[in-house]
Amino acid sequence: MVDCGWRTILRRLSPMKENMNPNDAKLSALLREARRSPALPPRFQENVWQRIERGEARVESASWLTALAALILRPKFAFATAALLLLAGALLGTHEGS
Repeated sequence: MVDCGWRTILRRLSPMKENMNPNDAKLSALLREARRSPALPPRFQENVWQRIERGEARVESASWLTALAALILRPKFAFATAALLLLAGALLGTHEGS
């Protein structure tokens, strides 16, 4: 039977810890070099936000119902829509119940 518990895993990893030297300059230089990321193009963040805004503004609807659904499903209107629907449901329920 193979034991795959945490103790077994830690026992297998312990020889690796002994071989590591935190003061190894060559290893440190390689690790620093590996973390470098390429430079972003100029105005990258501004261009990303412009694309997001264009995507949100683009609502080409085939009908008024689709346009209304797109408006209601936007995050800033979602809470208000849910609250309005709950209020309407409660009012209709109390009206029908009496």
